[in-house]
Amino acid sequence: MKKAYYFVALTALLFGSMEVACKVAGNALDPFQLTFLRFAIGGLLLLPFAVVELRKNNIRLVAKDFIRLAGVGILGIPVSMIFFQLGIGNSNAATASVLISINPLFTLICAHFFTEEKLQKHKLIVLGFGLIGLIFMIKPWNLQEGNTVIGIVYMLLAAVFFGAYTVAGKVSVQKMGIMAQTSISFLLGSFVLLLMILVMGRPVLAGVWDNFPLVLYTGIAVTGLGYFSYFMSIKLADTSTGALAFFLKPAIAPVMAVIFLHETILWNTYVGIGFILLASYMNIKYQRKDYELEKRFNDQGH
Repeated sequence: MKKAYYFVALTALLFGSMEVACKVAGNALDPFQLTFLRFAIGGLLLLPFAVVELRKNNIRLVAKDFIRLAGVGILGIPVSMIFFQLGIGNSNAATASVLISINPLFTLICAHFFTEEKLQKHKLIVLGFGLIGLIFMIKPWNLQEGNTVIGIVYMLLAAVFFGAYTVAGKVSVQKMGIMAQTSISFLLGSFVLLLMILVMGRPVLAGVWDNFPLVLYTGIAVTGLGYFSYFMSIKLADTSTGALAFFLKPAIAPVMAVIFLHETILWNTYVGIGFILLASYMNIKYQRKDYELEKRFNDQGH
C-alpha cells in the first residue's frame, strides 16, 4: 500500500506539470500535431505492458473489441484532448489545470445517464461543491487576464468528453484490463487524429526537432509515465487511491504555472481550488466507501 502512494505522488507531479508543458509546447507546435504526438508516444510506451496484461489474462481481442476501443479512443484523443489543447492555448495554465481536474464530476453525470450508477444524494452534494468551485475559478463576472470565454468553453468541453471517455471505457476495461484498454485506445484515437490532420493539411512532424525535449517530455513523461504510474497506484491499491492524483493536481499545477510561466493567482483561484479540492475529496471518500462495502459483500460469498 505504501508503494501505491509513491506512484500517486509521481502521477500528481507529472499530471500537475501537464498544462505548463503543453502550453509551452503548444506555443511552438500545432495543437492537433502535439496531441497526436504525445498520445501516440504514450500509447506505444504502454503497449508492452498491455501485451503482458492480455497474455496474463489469456484475452484474445476480436474485431468488435477494436471497434469499441476505437470509439473510446476517439472520445479521448481527437475530441477531449483536442479541446484540452485548444483550451490551454486560450486560457491560463493554472485555470486549465483546475478545470480539467473536474472531469470526475462529469463522469458522475455521464454514468447516471448511461450506466446503472445513478446520482445519489451524496453525489449531488459533490456536484454542488464542484459547481461552486467552477464558478469561482472562472469568475465569469470578471475574467482574469489570460483567460478567454472560448478557452473556458474548450476546457469544459474537454472535461465533459473526458468524463464520457471514462464511462465508455468502463465496459471494455472489464474484459481486457486497464493497461490494454488505455494503450490500444490511445493508439487508435491517435491514428484517427492523424487522418484528421492529413485531411486538414496540418503539420505532422514540422517543428518537432526544434522542440524535441518538450515533445519527449509531454509524450514520455506526462502521457506515458504519468498514466503508467496512475495505473500502478490503482493496481497496488484501488481506484479511489489512484484518484488521489487528481485531488493533488489542482494544488500542484497552479504553483508550477506561477514558477515556470509567471502567471498570477488571484483570490478567486484559491477559493475555486478549495471548493474543487473539497468536492474531489468527498468523491474519493464515497468511492472508497462503496469499494469497501462491495469488497466486504464479495468476501462474505454473496
